[in-house]
Amino acid sequence: MVLNSKSKNNVGIMLISHGSTLPFASNVFNEIIEKFKKVSDYPVEIGYMKVSNPTISQAAHNLSLKSVDKIIAMPIFLADGIHTLVDIPLMLGMDNKEVDPRSPDGVYPKDHYLNHIDDMDFDGEVALLDCIGPDNLVLQIVKNKVDDVFVNSENLNKENTGIILISHGSRLNYSREFINELLRMFKDETDYNATLGFMELTNPTIPVAINEFLKDNYFENLIAVPVFIAPGMHTKRDIPRILKLPTDIKSKEWHHHHDHHQSHHNHRHHGHSHTHDDVEMEFDGKVIYLDPIGSDSLLIDIIKQRIDAEVNK
Repeated sequence: MVLNSKSKNNVGIMLISHGSTLPFASNVFNEIIEKFKKVSDYPVEIGYMKVSNPTISQAAHNLSLKSVDKIIAMPIFLADGIHTLVDIPLMLGMDNKEVDPRSPDGVYPKDHYLNHIDDMDFDGEVALLDCIGPDNLVLQIVKNKVDDVFVNSENLNKENTGIILISHGSRLNYSREFINELLRMFKDETDYNATLGFMELTNPTIPVAINEFLKDNYFENLIAVPVFIAPGMHTKRDIPRILKLPTDIKSKEWHHHHDHHQSHHNHRHHGHSHTHDDVEMEFDGKVIYLDPIGSDSLLIDIIKQRIDAEVNK
C-alpha cells in the first residue's frame, strides 16, 4: 500500500485516554472530540486504554470503516509514564518504548491486562505521537486558571496565597520531570509563590510538599491546581481527601482499588495500588481547589498543532 501522509483524505486521528469508571472523563473527552472536529477535517475517534469503550482496537476499527489507511495516534496524557511508553504502544501493535518496570522481562501474570489486548483490526500505517509534555499552552491554561481565582476573589492577594501544582506521580521519572519543568515555567512567567506535590508514587507527596512550603511561608489561602486532563477518581476523591476537602464521589462509588496485575475484564479494579502518604497536611487556612484542564480551547490547539506537524512533516 502506498501512503501519502500529507493527504487528509487517508489520515485518521485517534486520541487516546486512560478511561475511568466514572462518567466525568468520558464527558470531557467527548467535548475534546467535538471541539477538535470544529477545527479539523480529519476523521477522529477516541480510544480508551482500559475501563471505558471504545477501546484502542475498536477505535482503530472505526477509523478503518472511514477509509483511513493511516492513523495518527496521540496519547492525551500530560506526562510520559508506563501507559504511554509501554501499554499504549503494545495496544497499537508496536514495540514498547521502554522496559516495563513492573515486568522487566516482558512476561506478565496470566490475568494481567496486557495479556488480554485485542488485536488491532487495521492494516495501514500507525504513527504514535508523544504525549503533551510541559507545553507553553499548558502553562497558559494553568496560569489562566490561577489568574481567574484572583480576579473573582476580593480577599485574595499574592502575599497571603500560595499555589500548589498537583501531579499524579509515576514509577518512572517522567512525571517528576514534567511537573518540575511546568513549575519552573510557571515561576518564570508569574510572581506567584508556588510549589508542587504528587498524589502518589513520587515524592514529595501533597501533604509533605505543603508542610515544607509552610516552613518558609505564611499563607491564609492555598490554591490547589490538579494538573490533570479530566476529572476522575483521583481529582474527585483522592486529592480532595488528602486536602481534607469534601468529595464529589458518593460512598457507593468509593471502592477504587488499582492492581496492574489483573484482568481487563474486571472494570471495577483497573490500576495501581494507592499508597497515599500517612503524613497529614498541617495547613488550616482556606483551600481553593480548581478543576482539571478539561476541554480547554488551548488544549485543542496543542492537539491540532501536533497532528498538523505529523501530517506535514
